Amino acid sequence: MKVNTIKTFGDLKRAGYQTRSIKDELRENLIDKIKNKETTFDGVHGYENTVIPELERAILSRHNINLLGLRGQAKTRLARLMLNLLDEYIPVVEGSEINDDPFNPISRYAVELINEKGDDTSISWLHRSERFAEKLATPDVTVADIIGDVDPIKAANLKLSYADDRVIHYGMIPRANRCIFVINELPDLQARIQVALFNILQEGDIQIRGFKLRLPLDMQFIFTANPEDYTNRGSIVTPLKDRIGSQILTHYPTDIETAKVITEQEALLDERQKDQIYIPEIAKDLLEQIVFEARESDFIDEKSGVSARLSITAYENLLSTAERRALLNGDKNTAVRLSDFLGIIPAITGKVELVYEGEQEGAAQVAYNLIGDAVKNLFDEYFPKIEKLKKQDEETPYDDIVSWFFNQTEGFELMDDLRDKEYCSMLDAISPLDDLLGEYQPKLEKQDSYFVKEFVLWALAEYKQLSKYRFTEGIQFKDPYGSFISGL
Repeated sequence: MKVNTIKTFGDLKRAGYQTRSIKDELRENLIDKIKNKETTFDGVHGYENTVIPELERAILSRHNINLLGLRGQAKTRLARLMLNLLDEYIPVVEGSEINDDPFNPISRYAVELINEKGDDTSISWLHRSERFAEKLATPDVTVADIIGDVDPIKAANLKLSYADDRVIHYGMIPRANRCIFVINELPDLQARIQVALFNILQEGDIQIRGFKLRLPLDMQFIFTANPEDYTNRGSIVTPLKDRIGSQILTHYPTDIETAKVITEQEALLDERQKDQIYIPEIAKDLLEQIVFEARESDFIDEKSGVSARLSITAYENLLSTAERRALLNGDKNTAVRLSDFLGIIPAITGKVELVYEGEQEGAAQVAYNLIGDAVKNLFDEYFPKIEKLKKQDEETPYDDIVSWFFNQTEGFELMDDLRDKEYCSMLDAISPLDDLLGEYQPKLEKQDSYFVKEFVLWALAEYKQLSKYRFTEGIQFKDPYGSFISGL
């Protein structure tokens, strides 16, 4: 149907347009997508077998929906992607404040206009991109904001009595008639405001300053909530919860591969960063492992959650750290090093809520320890496990590396801002590293090998085979007992 050619209600009837409610609209368009094997929620990863099937069932059931989950779990994104299930355009009575359907007008303005002009009533078209309204629940939200109030200026201009319903100024919800309306962080909404939503969800009544208007609003409500809010800041009042058809639990990615896809999709990178900075795959794995470690850490508040935004901003910081080093050294191209991960600490400290023990430890130290824990846990996927206890005279694959450090008269120092050539030559000097990589990672790309060499040194330090000391300009590795024995 060519919407540009239809200007009046009569033309709309003659074109055979069939009106339907927004919930039917979503349902029918979802059915078509499922039949055609199309992706319904494009760009959302890790929910294919959990959240998305539940969301589709809720839409097919014509339910209002509550998305319950910790921060950074794509709740708002899912709500916005539901726009793709709406018709591209819908007709509205021209000039209507609340997007009146010409076939089912509900406002006084639209009813009187259609009674007066009939088929000559002017029609305008509303694109689906304009059919999304969103409100963050904050303590200062009022009933007037979301439902409406009496407008004394309108009463004065139109010379109307306050008893006339034309003096009403509609709030956000009536103005979002025939739209998807999202209320984020629902438990933060004051209980009296939540009560004001009861009749809208069930009976279609709204009450403004004594006016009881029968406005059967046609809306798809989506609420988002954080489980933490139920205990710390507020709660969803029981009668309102009872009127929400489906409550769907969201979650964080369950594996590193999914987390990597999300991070690369969402990270805002400059084209020069993409072209000039090489990122080994193991570095991407390590970044996501750090986030997984944070979600398990005893120093971080589990109920607060660790948002997916942590890995996204950390990824951006990681590339910026490598880029800054290359700029200082005048290098056109470079590769991410493990020491560059120290540049992501500000991205971690701002994204986690520490428990008391974490506060005692300090946010920066907790972040630094997370990097070490991630190295330690990822190491076993690439190399033989380092046992805490070993028998006397028992050989391990790492003895030659430890012996190399034992024979050094001074510590081995990797400076943060070394030029690539110097960095590579220093790691190449530790010849047992080449033997280890040749035996256990024979297919490793040359451009990945230097990251992995540094990765081995960090892992040996985490397992107490080497000592690692962080100073202002870099990191020093040495044998933990060598200096003591040489002193004797």
